[in-house]
Amino acid sequence: MTKNRENGVVQDFDFFSNFEKFFDLSQDLFCIAGYDGYFKRINPAVSKLLEYSNEELLARPINDFVYNTDKEKTSLARNELKNKIPLFSFENRYLTKSGRIVWLLWTSIPVEEEKLIYAVAKNITDKKELEQERKLHIKQLTEINKEFKQLSYSAAHDLRSPVNNMLSIFELMDTNNIQNEETLEFISILKSTADTLKENLDQYIRLLNSKNQTDSQLEEIDLKTALDEVLIAINSLIQNSKTTINIDFSVTDKVYFNKAYLKSIFLNLITNAIKYAKSDILPEITIRSEKRNNKTQLIISDNGIGFDLEKIKDKVFGLHQTFNEHIDSNGIGLYLVYNHVTNLGGHISLESEVDKGAKFEITFNN
Repeated sequence: MTKNRENGVVQDFDFFSNFEKFFDLSQDLFCIAGYDGYFKRINPAVSKLLEYSNEELLARPINDFVYNTDKEKTSLARNELKNKIPLFSFENRYLTKSGRIVWLLWTSIPVEEEKLIYAVAKNITDKKELEQERKLHIKQLTEINKEFKQLSYSAAHDLRSPVNNMLSIFELMDTNNIQNEETLEFISILKSTADTLKENLDQYIRLLNSKNQTDSQLEEIDLKTALDEVLIAINSLIQNSKTTINIDFSVTDKVYFNKAYLKSIFLNLITNAIKYAKSDILPEITIRSEKRNNKTQLIISDNGIGFDLEKIKDKVFGLHQTFNEHIDSNGIGLYLVYNHVTNLGGHISLESEVDKGAKFEITFNN
């Protein structure tokens, strides 16, 4: 018994009484075990979690309650304790009376002169279940990614033949007898588009064939040069939609990235902005570069129909996620953009409101 003076009054303070309360009321599992492998004392949290009475837990060897797969490693750990080696962050599973598996994280200290082990455990079952769920999702995503790569390879490979045939026709075509200037311009645009398509398909196949595509395909890219190649390829779409494109790369005009990925980003975000333009306003797209924390940023914004971010939340970059009834919506474009950026360590975010356009902010990992 000790004395404590508070507000001028001497009060009794029973240390052991308060310790007993702490032991009994704690939500963590407190145990005192003997070197013989039996519990000597446990707090109510142990009984509550394992669903056995206090008497049942004290009457049987501890290993009887351990999940069968973990019995051997638990015995080895107990032997270490007997050799005066404390145990920190030891994980094992127990089987409750109803057959449920629970994960415990132990800290155990041996006291040789008493032949006792003082231990405290935390219930980490929820954490372990989340880890298992995460591993399962990663496995599923890996399979999906593998299938998606194979599909991409097959599509790119199969499309090369008709594109090559188209280019062969252009080579054989005699345009000397064509007098109409507009027709000649259309033929030139078609040939340029086919050339660009062939180049992109060849690049995609090289990427897919490369064992170290992330490292070997990175290069310093001129933003305007990459953008111009895309704009030429979709020139007819831009002209027919009467789209205005404002470009400002004055802050920085270079980025260290993958060129095929960058062109795909430009292509998907620009065509999406045109596709989802408002019916009463001509489309306007702004493409500019920024620097933040020594990293290059690409900001692409438009004045289109926008997104209801409260409704779609984090689904916007998901595969096959569509948010309107547009005939060309397939939920692939933004998924590709997201993966191009994040696969190379970058980050992409979206700001948008319904009928107030959309702004994509891409931060490159350089």
